[in-house]
Amino acid sequence: MRARTAVVCSVADQGVAALTNILVLVVAARLSTVADFARFSAVYLVFTVLLGVSGAYTGQPLVLRRGASDGTRGACRSAIGFTLLVSAAVGGLLAAVCAVLPGETARALTVLGLVLPVVLAQDTARYAFATLHAQHMALAADTLRLACVLGALAVQPHGAPAARLVMVWGLSALPALVLSAIALHRRTAGTPVLLRPLLAKGHLGRRFVVEFGVGNATSQLSVLGLGAVGNPLVVGALRGATTLFGPLNVLFTSATGFGPPLLGRLATDRLRVRATAALGALLALAAAGWATVLALLPGSVGRHLLGDTWPTAAALLPATGSQYAAMAVGTCGLLALRLLDPRATLSIQVVFSVAAVAFLVGGYLFAGVMGAAWGLCLGSVCKAVATWTRVARLTRRSTSGQAPVSASAVGSGP
Repeated sequence: MRARTAVVCSVADQGVAALTNILVLVVAARLSTVADFARFSAVYLVFTVLLGVSGAYTGQPLVLRRGASDGTRGACRSAIGFTLLVSAAVGGLLAAVCAVLPGETARALTVLGLVLPVVLAQDTARYAFATLHAQHMALAADTLRLACVLGALAVQPHGAPAARLVMVWGLSALPALVLSAIALHRRTAGTPVLLRPLLAKGHLGRRFVVEFGVGNATSQLSVLGLGAVGNPLVVGALRGATTLFGPLNVLFTSATGFGPPLLGRLATDRLRVRATAALGALLALAAAGWATVLALLPGSVGRHLLGDTWPTAAALLPATGSQYAAMAVGTCGLLALRLLDPRATLSIQVVFSVAAVAFLVGGYLFAGVMGAAWGLCLGSVCKAVATWTRVARLTRRSTSGQAPVSASAVGSGP
């Protein structure tokens, strides 16, 4: 597949996956009572966390592999097998524990445990297709999943309990999983399934899971903490402002999760770094442009989107737009580090996630909600500067003949 076609398919696939998540919640909200939708949302949040952990441990190390060797094809096959086994174990444990607990939420979590292998294996297949430069197959499978899940949910009666909706949502991924399994079997047939490298001490997935936890949990919990001990409106205002930038999150996810196979086609590290820097500049411009579009929205349109939260969220747009522009640069810096030395990103993620929390709290104490928003922006700026400083050092080291850890070695033991 040509690089340009692969890029288009990869971004489109991320868009379809994001649209699926959004529409599932929208349809579930329309089908459910307020109480049942709260239960479904809680279960879906648990799934989102498990999905992030699975992608960090299995998917992200997989896409760092380069070349079309038997080892790469075998790694793709092994990743699917590993995901099925681990998700079956985790899902079985979740179902067993929740089955003896009372309440509708526990029942819905029991169902989630039963369908977990299906939904997580389908997500891992997307990483495998990206690694094998078959992004069009990921797009086809995710489009099929979107059609199946919307069709299955659409015929459910109003007032359907959360457990039933979770079951329908999970099982509707089966056709896409079957399509993915057939396509992957054709590309990986004859290669061995090796699970031991995925459990080895040096497996990069362990570091990426920590990065996922630190990067996602610290900022979320700090915002919730400010709402608990300070002004509850902080949570709504900051969440409302960031919700408006949802399309950019799709682009960021596409870059970090599925960019390495595309950039890996370039011949040298210097070319990859230049391409990543150009991508960062484009994403930063996109963030600035999107912030400008949002700032120009009429108040009636904004209230239709966010209701009474719109006035406060609109006031935060300059800070949030600047934050997302800095996040674009920092995200692409982390992508460059993943290509140069995958082990170089953990320390940056930990240090600057903590720093972002400090800036958030300090900004709130100094200037309220507006200060908190600018504090988050400052944290993103510092993280971007530190990331690209590290990229420059590794690039100079590589040029001088001291090559950093090769991404092609991902998956091997220490």
